[in-house]
Amino acid sequence: MLNLSGKIRIFANPPLFRSMNHVYLLIGGNLGNRPENLDRTIDLVTGRCGSMLEQSSVYETAAWGKTDQPDFLNQVILINSPYGPETLLKLILAVEQELGRFRGEKYGPRIIDIDILLFNNEVIDLPGLQIPHPRMASRRFVLTPLAEIAGKLIHPVTGKTIDQMQIECTDPLPVDKKV
Repeated sequence: MLNLSGKIRIFANPPLFRSMNHVYLLIGGNLGNRPENLDRTIDLVTGRCGSMLEQSSVYETAAWGKTDQPDFLNQVILINSPYGPETLLKLILAVEQELGRFRGEKYGPRIIDIDILLFNNEVIDLPGLQIPHPRMASRRFVLTPLAEIAGKLIHPVTGKTIDQMQIECTDPLPVDKKV
């Protein structure tokens, strides 16, 4: 910026212009007040990670992998985020922790779980972070809410639409729309 004396004026904190990322997240849990936990998760995620563009209905599903536990409520949300995948993961893990997530038994019960399903059309393979989510094609509780809001979206690895992946999914567990 040029001031009246003809000198260039430099601002200490120039605005940062970042491109926004479209990110599909699966949120779910099977402990506590499940609907309230989903609502609180959405509030925290949209407050810290990016604005919500779309959300699926809420679905109730039997536990996957470890079946002797309460049913889950699951939902997919699409956010518009300025953060890269690694930063976004750190923010998501902080939200989980704030909501009381304890990482103990694999596939065990949890207050909340937030998974990054898709990040733009990118394929990311880092320690602790794989996008697209590596097991989404085998889980009906992921594909059903995702197909509701992004059925025509093409998976960057399989080249199939989410609708097609849902049709081909062999997961026998029922996924029931609640809201």
